[in-house]
Amino acid sequence: MEYSIRNCEPSDLPQLIVLCQKHAEYEKADFSPQGKEKGLKEALFSKHPKMFCLVVAIDDDIVGYVSYNFTYSTWSAGDFIYMDCLFLEEKARNFGIGEVLINKLKQIGKEKNCVNMQWRTPQFNERAIKFYQRIGAKGKDKVCFFLDL
Repeated sequence: MEYSIRNCEPSDLPQLIVLCQKHAEYEKADFSPQGKEKGLKEALFSKHPKMFCLVVAIDDDIVGYVSYNFTYSTWSAGDFIYMDCLFLEEKARNFGIGEVLINKLKQIGKEKNCVNMQWRTPQFNERAIKFYQRIGAKGKDKVCFFLDL
């Protein structure tokens, strides 16, 4: 499969939102596209972005994405790269693209002097867990809480 990985561009946002919807459905989560284009545009493309995103493109079709940001760890006393989302459409899976995306984030994290890379995945996503373990990641059992504000 021929594909390219590049930085997300403003013109990608409508397709990115569709992928976010599919990702939420895959993770059995609620998702509303309302207001997402404006919010993502501000987060990704402002003077001081809060988030960054790479997309996987086959011709003009966006078939996957990985979004990330940087935050600080008290325990490590250093910055880490946080992978917020990694999603590939079914037709783009099993070609090694996920590992390429992880390796790109590892490189970005090293360039930014991050102490590590962190992310979460649902416990039922056994396919992702096996993938992450295969590439050398270690999991920690924690419960994720959300408090609406």
